[in-house]
Amino acid sequence: MPHLALYTFGVLKSPLTDPARLTREFHESGEAVYREIGRHPGYVARAEAADCSLGPRTDFDSDWGEWGQFAVPAWYSKGRTAETIALAATLSLWTDLRSAFDSVYSGRHRAALNRRNDWFERTGRPGYVFWWVPDGTAPTWQDGVARLEHLHDHGSAPYAFTFHDSFGPGGTPTGPRGIGARGESSIPDSPTWN
Repeated sequence: MPHLALYTFGVLKSPLTDPARLTREFHESGEAVYREIGRHPGYVARAEAADCSLGPRTDFDSDWGEWGQFAVPAWYSKGRTAETIALAATLSLWTDLRSAFDSVYSGRHRAALNRRNDWFERTGRPGYVFWWVPDGTAPTWQDGVARLEHLHDHGSAPYAFTFHDSFGPGGTPTGPRGIGARGESSIPDSPTWN
C-alpha cells in the first residue's frame, strides 16, 4: 500500500542560532511537536539526521541516510551554514491524508501554526506539499523540493498536491468533500508557515 509523503518548508525571520526570545521559543518547541506527531495514528516516519541525538535539525552537511542529501527550494536565499541557517523543513511519511491532517491541525503543532507569523516570513510560496510513494520507498529531500516547486509553478496535481486539492494514491481527485476542501468551515486557511 502506498504511503503519503509530506515535505514542509518555511523561511525563518532570523537564523536558528539567533538568541532572541522568539527564535528560542520556536526552536525549543520543536522537540515536543516532533514527539507528539511521532505518536499520532497514521504517522510512519520522518527524515532524521544520522546523529539525531542532537535533536531535530535542519543541516546541509548531515547524513540523512535513505532520505538523501538535504535540499531546499532554489528561491531560498538565506544562510546555509550552522550559524546562518534560517529555515525549517520536514520530510515525513503517513498512511493517509486524514491522519496527516488530524496531526497537523491538533495539539502542539496546531498551537505552533497559530504562531507562525511570529517566526516565519511570508514568501508567497507554498509551505508544504504531498505526494504518494510506493510502500517501502523513502522520499528524498530533493523529491520534496521538486514537488514543492512543481506545486508553486503548476498548482495541485497527482504529482504534487495540498489538503485543499488532494488526490488519492491512484491519482483520482478526492472531490469537493475531501480533506481540506474549500468551504469546509472547520479547516484553517493553510498549514503552511508562509
